[in-house]
Amino acid sequence: MLDDITVDEAVLALRPDFAVLAMTAHGLRNGPTDDLTRGWLAEASAHEVQPDKIDAWKDAYRAFGAKPQRTRPSVDALTRRLPLPEINQVVDAYNSISVKHALPIGGEDLDRYSGPPRLVRATGEEASEEALGQPEPGEVIWRDDLGVTCRRWNWRQVVRTRLTEETINAIFLLERLEPMSLEELKEAGEELADLLTRLSPDVRIASRLVVGGN
Repeated sequence: MLDDITVDEAVLALRPDFAVLAMTAHGLRNGPTDDLTRGWLAEASAHEVQPDKIDAWKDAYRAFGAKPQRTRPSVDALTRRLPLPEINQVVDAYNSISVKHALPIGGEDLDRYSGPPRLVRATGEEASEEALGQPEPGEVIWRDDLGVTCRRWNWRQVVRTRLTEETINAIFLLERLEPMSLEELKEAGEELADLLTRLSPDVRIASRLVVGGN
């Protein structure tokens, strides 16, 4: 799976500084929010907002015609919901890392994927869940063989691949733009891996950095 994840050149033409750290986690044990993950959420909620990183995502949205005040990048939406909402243990883990680093992170059930994730610019004819709406031509989307998995880079994910308390295998997409460094992106991935291991000591984690031409 990791080796087959691609970022289309048309996306990199919009933002040459884009990179994504893709991580798979096999053998997860998920469950409802508990005191451990509640503590992670509280710690992350106390972090200072980093507007320079959030503004970079707003600019990226404007580059393909989206209005970030109407469809906010995921990390912008999260920081406006502080204290962070309780979802489930695994989602709590990646949401806490997302807010701490002002880094959009998508977490999805790997077993509900069909083919590898690909970041492309939409034709406008992709299969999409009714609640998600139809992507506009030129919009940046994540997709698999069945259709759209997330619209507008990281605005909204489909229900089909949502992480639930029954999820055993997951994929996480940590999306970076400057001014975040690749070093900080790597650190965020290591921190997420640590939290997932604390939840599931036997989890098997692998990762791959995907950048332009790679």
